[in-house]
This record gives sequence, C-alpha cells and structure tokens, in this order.
Amino acid sequence: MNPGTIKENSIIQRGDFIMRLKTKDMILIALFAALTAIGAFIKIPTPLVPFTLQYLFCAYSGILLGAKHGLYSQLLYLGVGLMGFPVFTQGGGLTYIFQPTFGYIIGFSLCSYIIGRLTEKLDKITLTGLLGPILAGMSVVYLCGIIHLFLIMNFYLGKSLSIKAAILAGLFPFVFTDLIYSVLIALTASVIVPSLRKLGLVGNVSH
Repeated sequence: MNPGTIKENSIIQRGDFIMRLKTKDMILIALFAALTAIGAFIKIPTPLVPFTLQYLFCAYSGILLGAKHGLYSQLLYLGVGLMGFPVFTQGGGLTYIFQPTFGYIIGFSLCSYIIGRLTEKLDKITLTGLLGPILAGMSVVYLCGIIHLFLIMNFYLGKSLSIKAAILAGLFPFVFTDLIYSVLIALTASVIVPSLRKLGLVGNVSH
C-alpha cells in the first residue's frame, strides 16, 4: 500500500475520532442542561422546605463531564432560560435576572466548574475525597444566591434587607437538606465514577 494512502487514512480516522468525541461531548452537555431544567420542576418535600433536583444534576455535570464541559452544560441551561424558554422554576426570559433567586442559577455554572476542576485532580475517587469539591461548589451557589438576593431586594425592589437577613433567608431554609444531598451525591459518585473511568468514559485530567 502507498505510504501516502496509509498516512491519509490515519488522518481521516483521527478526524473521525475527534468528531465522535465532539458529538458525544455536545450530547452530554445538552443532556445535563436538560436534566438541570427538568430538576427545577421536581420538588421533594422535606420538614423544612421543598427542594429541587437542580443541585444534584449541577454537581453531577461537574463530576462526570469535567470542569469545562460541566460549565458549558450549565451555561447552556442559563442561556436557554434567558432566551425565554420556561426552564427556570418561575418561567424564563431576560427579566428573570431581577428575580431574587436568580443568583443561585448563576452559581450553578460556577459550582459545576469548581466541582469538575477539583474532581479532575483526584487520582482516587472516594466518598471523603469527593465531599470537599462538592461542598466547595455548593458554597459558591449560596454565595452567589445570597449576594444577588441582597442586591435585588435593596436596589431593585427597594426593600431594606440587611446582610444578616439575606443570609438567614438565602441560606438556612435550604442548607441542611443540601448538606444531606451533598453526602448522597458523593456516595453515589464514589461508586459510579471509578467504573466509568475504567471504561474510559470519565478521565482524571482536564477536559
């Protein structure tokens, strides 16, 4: 066989492989964006307040897709909602940025990226190893949510709200259930991720 033909075939095969990877990545990014949207409407009652599954899918997007692709999935969800599709808990559209809870949605993107970045650095996936990245991501969600809540209440809605009141309103009704949720995410991921790594579906390097 002509060496030139062999080289050409090799390039074509590598190109097809890269294209398959890109297609797979786009599918997974779209999938987790859709799951995050669906999670907004799945409410689980608790003794305190009902909570949704958005945080679960956000955290999993970082763990399973990695920092960059996890971030893309949450930005896609955010973008679709701001375009007017009713994927947020109370609708969608550009004016949704003035909703007091919009900061949490912003936080999802950062949460996924942080969890993904920290998880990618783990050589061994364990329950305790995953808890740190997951809690770090959760903390960013609450930080964004509380800051946005404070700003919207004081400077857009014109209602006086202190930092302490914003923390009480934006943190304590949800944090206890989210802490339990974080443990469950770490527990399930510690079983799932090692198996996916063995199959080559999830790596431990940056995407």
